[in-house]
Amino acid sequence: METYSLLRQFADSWMLLVLFLFFVGMIIFVMRPGSTKTYRDVADIPFRHEDKPAAADDKPARAHDAKEA
Repeated sequence: METYSLLRQFADSWMLLVLFLFFVGMIIFVMRPGSTKTYRDVADIPFRHEDKPAAADDKPARAHDAKEA
């Protein structure tokens, strides 16, 4: 069997299964219960400094910073 046919057969069968399982695993990882807070914080990045530009030495806001204020 030549190399191309061997690789083609592998890609058509096992690699398809591996990539599908990777896709399903990533969906499960993103939708896990503890990730909502992280993604909400990341989604708010563009709105952190609406009134003025961020200073050069300004650190990103964190969840515990909001509790202290």
